[in-house]
This record gives sequence, structure tokens and C-alpha cells, in this order.
Amino acid sequence: MNVVIIDYGAGNIQSIRFALARLGITATLSDDVAIIKNALHVIFPGVGEASSAMEKLRATGLDKLLPTLTQPVLGICLGMQLMCNNTAEGKTKGLGIFDTDVVRFETKLNVPHMGWNTVSGKGVLFQNIDQNSHFYMVHSFYAVPNEDMVGACTYGVSFAAALAKDNFFGTQFHPEKSGAVGASLLQNFLAL
Repeated sequence: MNVVIIDYGAGNIQSIRFALARLGITATLSDDVAIIKNALHVIFPGVGEASSAMEKLRATGLDKLLPTLTQPVLGICLGMQLMCNNTAEGKTKGLGIFDTDVVRFETKLNVPHMGWNTVSGKGVLFQNIDQNSHFYMVHSFYAVPNEDMVGACTYGVSFAAALAKDNFFGTQFHPEKSGAVGASLLQNFLAL
């Protein structure tokens, strides 16, 4: 299976590779436009800061490429946030794939939101996954609930834990760090 993880200097790539390897998939790490275009599935990872991550995408032209992809694309954490219209982190303009904005948690709870939390999900990503399964989160910003929301979570406020629109998918949580349910979600994505 031809799976490409986009290489743009964002963290968390090795844990994604290990999670895919546990599923029998050897993923290619690349920032090459031709390789990404020819992939069967694309994973857009992200751990880091939004404005510097977007600068790296612009420097390689990946900001123009990503919205034009026609194969299944999965954005994880910051990857999903950068697929939205805008993020308050660094006042960054996103890729505009998902029609929502990303804002900072304003809550009395500890920020960042870190650890396991339940997600109520629907649609193809959540097939054969129980409602309110626990997924692993690490984030200080969140996508505002919107019509593309297929997974909901609450941490002082309700937020979009998963998004889906056409061939684009995103998870605020880290499926690669979420044990068996995360592996199931990755398998569901790879089956598309």
C-alpha cells in the first residue's frame, strides 16, 4: 500500500510510522509533490506551532498542493488545524479545506488539554469503534464545531475532535498514540 506521510518538519512522524508498521504498512516520508500526488493515502501530521508550520508548507509549495489532492488525506492534530480556515495560534491563515476556525481554550481547566478523553464519533473513520471511546489528546487550540464535524469531545467546551469533508479527514487526537481504538481508526482510513 502506497502511504505517504508529509514531511514538512512537524513532529510526531516516528510514532505515526510505528503505528502504521504495526498494521503492516511501510509508509514513505516525503515533501516531494510528485510522490505525494501518486500516493494512495496521505497523512498530514503535526506537532508544533501553527505559524511556523504553515511557513514550512509555503516554502515547499505544499500549501498549494494539499487542497488539490483527490486521494484520502488524514490530518492529525496540528495537521487537522492547518486544514481549517484560520487558527488563532500565531494568527495563521489555514488551508481552508474545513470551513471552521481554530481558537485557544478559554477554560479553568489545565491547558494544554493533555491525556485521554472520550470522543463521540460517526462516519467512516469511526466504523466498528464504540461511542465515547478514549483517544489521546495534546492541544491548546481546538476547531470550533461545524458542519464537517464527525467527532465531538468536551474539555470545558465542546470541540471538533474529528472532521470530514469529501476525501479530507482530520483528528484532533492522536490515533497513533491511542492504542487499539486508534489502530482501528487508522485501518478505517486506510480502507478508503
